[in-house]
Amino acid sequence: MCMSAVSALPFFLKPLHAPLDSPVSPGRQRRHTLPASEFRSLNTEDATSVFEIEREAFISVSGECPLHLDEVRHFLTLCPELSLGWFVEGRLVAFIIGSLWDQDRLTNDALTLHKPHGTTVHIHVLAVHRTFRQQGKGSILMWRYLQYLRCLPYVRRAVLMCEDFLVPFYQKSGFKVHGPCEITVGPLTFIEMQCPVRGHAFMRRNSGC
Repeated sequence: MCMSAVSALPFFLKPLHAPLDSPVSPGRQRRHTLPASEFRSLNTEDATSVFEIEREAFISVSGECPLHLDEVRHFLTLCPELSLGWFVEGRLVAFIIGSLWDQDRLTNDALTLHKPHGTTVHIHVLAVHRTFRQQGKGSILMWRYLQYLRCLPYVRRAVLMCEDFLVPFYQKSGFKVHGPCEITVGPLTFIEMQCPVRGHAFMRRNSGC
């Protein structure tokens, strides 16, 4: 639990389109199909779908949502470029929402504020639709998100807070334990984790960033 123009985008955020239909004979129109899989930043029109996935994913486990609907809209208005959604045939199946932070450790203000001059991306939430879980989609989405952050010259690291049982999951994505988080939500306590994303000039030069 984290409390936690296409040509201009890095290569890993370009939509992955479905295979083209077979060649069509003259006079026959090609069918219009949605991309089989697409990764893109979210916007406020996605907020309801985001919240529905988040609510189902978290309420049953912890009783708390990292972000309420108005907070989802808030961050997708202020910093949509720090979000990433995975769409399959036009349907949102997984997402990450982040914002900028300007301190070494997370505080309660980090739950609601976006610091435009910060160099740390606070990952508020990663969630996967229930019918797409246990397929590795969370790990793939986090990998793509971190690759994207490495193309943003102002970002130095990513941080998140999670419950103890999720620490191994985030460690596999390159995060390291930063210590107990000072933020608590009711009886819930969290571990703060961080992942450096600076020092990747070579990657930026060779990835289309």
